[in-house]
Amino acid sequence: MKKAVVLLSGGLDSAVALYLAKSKGFDEVHAVSFNYGQRHETELNHAKKIAEKAEVAAHKIVTLNLGDFGGSSLTDKNIEVEDGDVNRTDIPVTYVPARNMVFLSIAASYAESIEAQDIFIGVSQVDYSGYVDCRQEFIDAMEAAINKGTVMGAESGKPIKINAPFVNMTKAEEIKLGMELGVDFGLTWSCYRGGEKPCGTCDSCLLRAKAFAEAGFEDAALK
Repeated sequence: MKKAVVLLSGGLDSAVALYLAKSKGFDEVHAVSFNYGQRHETELNHAKKIAEKAEVAAHKIVTLNLGDFGGSSLTDKNIEVEDGDVNRTDIPVTYVPARNMVFLSIAASYAESIEAQDIFIGVSQVDYSGYVDCRQEFIDAMEAAINKGTVMGAESGKPIKINAPFVNMTKAEEIKLGMELGVDFGLTWSCYRGGEKPCGTCDSCLLRAKAFAEAGFEDAALK
């Protein structure tokens, strides 16, 4: 059987990645989310709803505590989430040290355990907050490392591929694709601050609003 593992945060990017994977003809699509010590569980709760609606083969929620290390406003409540700037050039305080490296390593372990040769992650190096672990060179390096450190890749001739289909796409382009794929954006959550409603001022909220405006669609999550 042809299987895929999708990193599902509950945000816009990962939801489109999930639906894109489902459109690719995989017999089984498995979602994996992380309770990693983030400052709120709102996005994780949305991930559960997205996975259920998409009727994935399985939805694993992995618990680990990157908050033990701190260093990010997403995992350390003593560091405030700053207001956003869509034109920023610096690394924001919402960057969680090596988060995608950790997540992809766990996704690779999951993939190998079910003999899946494809991992999907919704990162972009075009329209993002400056995170170093969203770049193509990082994805390439992680894929190489995974295939050196797994039996599937190193011994069995079944290399694991990291699919990052949005790495050179804008969020507006992602939204247009998601609309074609039938993504319910009303189930997605992007706000870094959590709460009952998106704050509208953090980096993620501003990038999302900009993307929906450029795509020409109303954001169902704000209704």
